[in-house]
Amino acid sequence: MRLEGVGRRYGPRGPWVLREVGLVLPAGTLARVTGGNGSGKSTLLRLLAGVDAPSAGRITARPPRTAYVPERFPAALPLTATGYLVHLGRVQGLTGRDAAARAGEWLARFDATPYAGTPLAELSKGTSQKVAVAQALLADPDLLVLDEAWTGLDTTARTELDHAVRARVAAGGRVVFVDHDPRRLAGEADAEYRVVEGGVRGPERRPRPAEPPRPRVRIGASGGAPLPPGLPGAPAYAPAGSDAARLTVTVDATHSDTLLRALLDAGWHIEALTTEGVRV
Repeated sequence: MRLEGVGRRYGPRGPWVLREVGLVLPAGTLARVTGGNGSGKSTLLRLLAGVDAPSAGRITARPPRTAYVPERFPAALPLTATGYLVHLGRVQGLTGRDAAARAGEWLARFDATPYAGTPLAELSKGTSQKVAVAQALLADPDLLVLDEAWTGLDTTARTELDHAVRARVAAGGRVVFVDHDPRRLAGEADAEYRVVEGGVRGPERRPRPAEPPRPRVRIGASGGAPLPPGLPGAPAYAPAGSDAARLTVTVDATHSDTLLRALLDAGWHIEALTTEGVRV
């Protein structure tokens, strides 16, 4: 997804809220947006979600399945919590049955099942926010835009939303969020954008940590028949000193059980087994 030269103002003569915004959101990105009150953060999120159209520039490659949690939830709609979620689920392309099932699932995950049949106008602020977040997660969006979505949630629901955000990113989705708490998903964002003076600065990218080395297992054995070819893990074989009847084999720990079974089946006697330098 790409924004090129994007600007937004309200009315043909209104002041520019944002000007010349350019950014790229690759798949699998978690992006945080920061900035002062009134800086235009919510305007940027509305543009990303497709709620507002740019007054200048263009937005391309927005994922077809996009979901948005606004800063203020329209709780006065004449629907129950479940009715609202099923309606939104069908708008997002789910069947009525699937929408009802997912509505029940998300209400349960946010500990809001007792309020499934309650009219939206009678819900507390916290429960209304749970419904607002649930509607955005119903259809596994490829772009999830969250404007202060954690505000008003209890601790359990906040943790559940954290998990949902991580799951969307792990599945290749894009998540863009604003939250007043700097500890929210601290250290997890791939990029951070700051809205200031009508522009967007960034990204400040967090390098992804290198994958830790996988543990290896070294097996010393003696006195067996040749092993079959094609064992998993591409084990490395080396003779143990000058004794051709003794062998040392090294393999990833995930395949060590298979290798041990092959050695035993071929009549080898296991003399030593070492994992990450620890002799066992």
